[in-house]
Amino acid sequence: MLAAISASAQGKEVILLERNEKPGKKLFITGKGRCNITNACSPEEFLGHVATNSRFLYSAFSRFNNEDMIRLLEEAGLKTKVERGQRVFPQSDHSSDVIRTLKRLCDRNRVKILCHAKAEEILLASPDGEKEMSDSGQDEKTVLDEKMFGKSVKEDLPVFAGVKLTDGKVIRGDSLIIAAGGCSYTSTGSDGDGYRLARSIGHSIKPVYPSLVPFVMKEEWCRDLMGLTLRNISIRVKDGKKVIYEGFGEFLFTHFGVSGPLVLTASTRLGKYQKALEEGRLTLYLDLKPALTMEQLEKRFLREFDTYRNKNISNAMERMLPRKMVPVFLKTAGIPEEKKVRDITKKERRRMEELMKGMEMHISGVRGFEEAIVTRGGVNVKEVSPTTMESRIVKNVFFAGEILDVDAVTGGFNLQIAWSTGYTAGFFA
Repeated sequence: MLAAISASAQGKEVILLERNEKPGKKLFITGKGRCNITNACSPEEFLGHVATNSRFLYSAFSRFNNEDMIRLLEEAGLKTKVERGQRVFPQSDHSSDVIRTLKRLCDRNRVKILCHAKAEEILLASPDGEKEMSDSGQDEKTVLDEKMFGKSVKEDLPVFAGVKLTDGKVIRGDSLIIAAGGCSYTSTGSDGDGYRLARSIGHSIKPVYPSLVPFVMKEEWCRDLMGLTLRNISIRVKDGKKVIYEGFGEFLFTHFGVSGPLVLTASTRLGKYQKALEEGRLTLYLDLKPALTMEQLEKRFLREFDTYRNKNISNAMERMLPRKMVPVFLKTAGIPEEKKVRDITKKERRRMEELMKGMEMHISGVRGFEEAIVTRGGVNVKEVSPTTMESRIVKNVFFAGEILDVDAVTGGFNLQIAWSTGYTAGFFA
């Protein structure tokens, strides 16, 4: 929608092909139905939150950044607000108001929206414009030359000619923007079909995986803690001795493993560690008392043990942990719940202190695309101009949004990637 708004603002005649019954269906469910529009951190800080190919976004973000997006919506009549973590939401807390505002801007710019319009094939023309080819008729050598030798062969590239829909209708045009999303939340229409279209015209697709997604854990006791939220804790995710993520915040136990903002953000760091994930080598460590050093924690234990020396250890530990977690903690430490505090040995106390600062868990996988907020992987950004979002393989074809191999942490950053790349593609299309 923003690509259409951007293109139409340049005076271009724009048709938006929407496969759903209405545009913005995926936007409707973002931010738990409130739509986390963007993040209000400084433009300089923003790209530091992009997990994959952040350098590719420099130009697009310079052209249209988070401040520009907020200004666009505000000027169109949508009031916004900033919440914890610099997250930006509509003041109304309704994602439908964001969609309505974008639709109003499309209408104002006379964008024609065709719903239930699914693209089946991209039609290409030869460079001289005399002969039309199907998308499978591209000269593979031309593409290979550009990939292997970096030659400037733009004059020899095939040119976009039109789109054939699944109902057989052909729509001609001068330029095409592919903004078909990734694979996450397939019920909204982003089922990965955009990758098929991109591949059909010669683009390579980086393997796609769920991102911003909960972890599946080997520990069966996660089910016993289902629904328990731990706040103000730290986690570390390691591949062997190498720390691949450290964070502080909120952590949630589920029937299959763990979730919450900390886990979702950690999942964006798994890109280079897919093999380690598949082989079950990734370990997660919970620091349940990150504000305390080991020395301070020892003093806390000694104080509690002195006060409750005649109580069961399970009663004493309820002073230090949520009640629901105490049985799991003690079982992991190998200490019976009914053991008296006065009978706890120095070795057992030390074991509990170490467990409190580094409770070890094992990641066996991640949940699927239906639960992933975004998709990691997609159209290889080396085959797309970072300045214009135009394909380096087919002239007048552009890409925007989640279909590209770019993703970020949670907090409005992924939507801003869509806004920035969409605006840029529309500007140059």
